[in-house]
Amino acid sequence: MNSDHDISEIERRAGGIKLLLMDCDGVLTDGRLELLENGDEQKTFQARDGQGIALLHRAGLKTGIISGRTSSAVERRAQDLGMTYVRQYAKDKTKVLDEILAIAKVSLDECAYIEDDVADIPVMRRVELAVAVADAVAETKQAAHFVTEQKGGHGAVREVTDLILKAQGRWDELMKPYLS
Repeated sequence: MNSDHDISEIERRAGGIKLLLMDCDGVLTDGRLELLENGDEQKTFQARDGQGIALLHRAGLKTGIISGRTSSAVERRAQDLGMTYVRQYAKDKTKVLDEILAIAKVSLDECAYIEDDVADIPVMRRVELAVAVADAVAETKQAAHFVTEQKGGHGAVREVTDLILKAQGRWDELMKPYLS
């Protein structure tokens, strides 16, 4: 889906990213929702995505979630991973994006966003690096600068974190504790 010509442009865009934001359902999860009797939701997260987020944090980058839904599972996962910016029940995601950028002191040119569905296209159109997961809807893929090979909830976020870290020349340094 991403041509070789596009890869250098994607690496250029990824090179200046300081903040990675993402939707949750369909990005950090596979999009399936198990509704519990107490009104909350059960979600399943990919551990490799969490490791990628941890690596971004070690490199000094910031992360966050903008979700249209509300779930204690999202709050807990974000807290476990040390994600700074978590906004749930976000009905106007572009407004929430602007709020997070102001608090984080980051510009649109320093922000990436990962998504899977049409509700996120207005945010995608504003950020420096817009990413759609492999199983995103067609319109979202068309609006993206980059489409992952992995599906949402199956390592798509890790694919993006690795892309950013490699584009910024941080990968080898971050791998030293594991490979030496």
